[in-house]
Amino acid sequence: MKQLSIFIENKRGTLLNVLNVLKGANIQIIASTISDTQDFGIYRIICSDAERAVVVLSEQGISVTLTEVFAIQLEDKPGEAARVLALFAEADICIAYMYSFLLSGKGILVFRSSDTERTKQIIKEKSLQEFC
Repeated sequence: MKQLSIFIENKRGTLLNVLNVLKGANIQIIASTISDTQDFGIYRIICSDAERAVVVLSEQGISVTLTEVFAIQLEDKPGEAARVLALFAEADICIAYMYSFLLSGKGILVFRSSDTERTKQIIKEKSLQEFC
């Protein structure tokens, strides 16, 4: 799955500008998270059309990159995230960051791993259901 990583300054209006650009392009945000420091933040987004979002944001002078992440569908019950993350830990795969959300009664766990190819292998071997 493709994720946008958008550099935004910590000042009034910068996040709103990003949201308005995406709104103007009719691009739907499915999930998002912000990690920040005192001066700037990284706004990570899963959206309806990541490639087009990169183009429209770049055209507006907004710094954006496209990153491959994984999105695993989970049952909405306690312990499911721990169960799935344990599979990767057992395979010596580190999780760089993650976030989650609920959609239509299913938990969605989005993460970036230290080893993309090995992560794909574990997903296949363990029959984990990817969110598309």
